[in-house]
Amino acid sequence: MSDGHDARRRALMRALAGTGLLAAAAPMPILGAQRGPRIVIAGGGFAGASCALALRRLAPAARVTLIDRQREFVTGPFCNTVVGGLNPAAAITQDHRGLAAAGVDVVHAEIEGVDPSARAAHLADGRRIAGDRLVVAPGIDFDYDALDGYGPEALDRVPAAWPGGAAALRRLHGQLQAMPEDGRVVLTVPDNPYRCPPGPYERASLIAHFLAEHKPRARVLLLDAKNHFSKEPLFRIGWDSRYPGRVEWRGRDDGARAMAIDVAGRRVHTVGGDEIAADVLNVIPPQRAGRLARDAGLADDAGWVPVNVHDFAAPGHEGVHVLGDAIRAEPMPKSAYSAHMQAQVCARAIAQALAGEPPGEAPLINACYSLVAPDYGISVTEVYRINGDRIAAVQQAGGTSALAAGPDTRRAESEYARSLYRNLVRDSFGSGAAPG
Repeated sequence: MSDGHDARRRALMRALAGTGLLAAAAPMPILGAQRGPRIVIAGGGFAGASCALALRRLAPAARVTLIDRQREFVTGPFCNTVVGGLNPAAAITQDHRGLAAAGVDVVHAEIEGVDPSARAAHLADGRRIAGDRLVVAPGIDFDYDALDGYGPEALDRVPAAWPGGAAALRRLHGQLQAMPEDGRVVLTVPDNPYRCPPGPYERASLIAHFLAEHKPRARVLLLDAKNHFSKEPLFRIGWDSRYPGRVEWRGRDDGARAMAIDVAGRRVHTVGGDEIAADVLNVIPPQRAGRLARDAGLADDAGWVPVNVHDFAAPGHEGVHVLGDAIRAEPMPKSAYSAHMQAQVCARAIAQALAGEPPGEAPLINACYSLVAPDYGISVTEVYRINGDRIAAVQQAGGTSALAAGPDTRRAESEYARSLYRNLVRDSFGSGAAPG
């Protein structure tokens, strides 16, 4: 990476972490203040919340209704700091009050299903909420069929905590506290695609940080279904620097992919024939689009939802859009920041269509920080453009942290990570908690 390119990348990351790009990108209204249509959003995570807030700015005449069963939302970003004992779960728990204050009709209810043909959500209490547009942001579900022996009933003993709510994160941290002084933590990592590609390696890092302080003879083992992983050189440098000999990684060519889980015995059976025992076992299962999308026939045979990348519409379903980790938007990863940016594009396209305007093009950005330690951050950023019917990375517009960066840079990136989180939450939910 050239010095000039690295300087541009660092400037972009600083701008994204500061108040710069997200705040400056606050759009002017497209649809005026006359009485307008109704837009129903099923799902209130980063994708759904971001879309709702953007639509209130872009189409103030529209009635925007967001439906989610959860009154509180524990974020995937920074969930590993809870596992590692650095933050309480409350520090990453958001709600929808900021959306309501912005004029979004927030309905907290269980969604039994969505009907794309009617652009409607059917609620467990018998209500049916239909609109002129339907946005489905269903998140992900675990594909338990892909991993023998592991199912919903196993989550109390062998948590996934991805993020799974505050109780799951606290349960996993409690297991770390209770493990033997010379014990072993085993994490299983699925093949791509899955939510937050660098997340398992950040989790291993912050678990190693906890062990270094509280159980210095304990170790971490990653069993990965892949041969390479996100930010791999940066994580390896961090592990060697901060946790020498404490973090071990095995990949697909090592036969490390988990094939079956012995929940009672906390053992992993790998495709290579190994049976690996753990004192603390964290299984991150293979994933697929959330149930709402699959039951509505929006997902493909691989379990993910194809979309029109210009407006994130579901092909063959007029007036229906799908957002977030459930969609196929390669090469963009499944991340909170990607979901937020895709929601902005979708909201703008909806507002333009309702106003009778042709859709415009907007850049897509993904920014992701990971913590190797509380004061050691690393990052990756990418800028994308629409190329025909696909998303394409803009060459020389992104990149990762410098491999040879010193402690001051790593410390600065750890602070940028916290700033980016605060701004992402503000721009997605209108307000919210933030970790230290």
